[in-house]
Amino acid sequence: MEIVAEGLAFPEGPVVMADGSVIIVEMTAGRITRCWNGRTETVCEVGGGPNGAAIGPDGALYVCNNGGLDPVKFQNARGPGHEGRIERIDLSTRKVERVYDRCDGIALEAPNDIVFDADGRMWFTDLGKTHDGIRTASGLFAALPDGSAITAINRHAVSYNGVGLSPGGEHVYVADTHQARLWRYDRKVEAQRPVWVASAPGPVGFDSLAVTAAGNICVATLYAGGISTITPGGRVSKFDIADERYVTNLAFGGADMRDAYITLSTTGRLMKTRWDEPGLELHYHG
Repeated sequence: MEIVAEGLAFPEGPVVMADGSVIIVEMTAGRITRCWNGRTETVCEVGGGPNGAAIGPDGALYVCNNGGLDPVKFQNARGPGHEGRIERIDLSTRKVERVYDRCDGIALEAPNDIVFDADGRMWFTDLGKTHDGIRTASGLFAALPDGSAITAINRHAVSYNGVGLSPGGEHVYVADTHQARLWRYDRKVEAQRPVWVASAPGPVGFDSLAVTAAGNICVATLYAGGISTITPGGRVSKFDIADERYVTNLAFGGADMRDAYITLSTTGRLMKTRWDEPGLELHYHG
């Protein structure tokens, strides 16, 4: 295990860039940060609570922003400035634009993770907010990156978090945090019921995910920290990471796609390790 960066404010959403750097979000600091060789550089300040991130077909960085946390109550913040939204960041100018903050007139709650398919369409999850004993709905959405069209695929989920695509693009995988379940959707069908793939044993939760070239789904696992690898047939195995409750995200990179970059959010670190199989190459790169 190699520590790429430390001292980060709840890192999430690693994006491996062509120059070998890794862009992450610092959720509790409201900023986007580039990491390499033990150094960090602020890309831009976005405010709120940046969560998942991905490079889009136009080369910009698209960020799921959950709106941030209330520092006093330690729960999801609400009100002006704390809207859940999808943001676009031009990495050359560092300009931040809001692309979506609602769907069909209904406000987004807490967008969490994002992936782009081969057609250039983004798929993102909305975890929902928890505040004052109230839990709002979660869901899965699909949208065009230019802000012209957004569709709610499912508005009635429990706690959707990680999202990824199968190697052929036929399926969209979604991880449910509180149920520790992995679900599968047909990418070409908008009105559908998800198919259950697997559940993790023990008192754990699921966070974000990445898919391998062979089609296995690697899910960052909370509480008993590690990475749970789930085959398309539902077999589950786990790579444990000691002394880290919030293993929140991973991304593959390197010449052979076997470098796994993993965010350790409790301790504020970005780690790198060699994986036992290559990751699936994403459709768009920085």
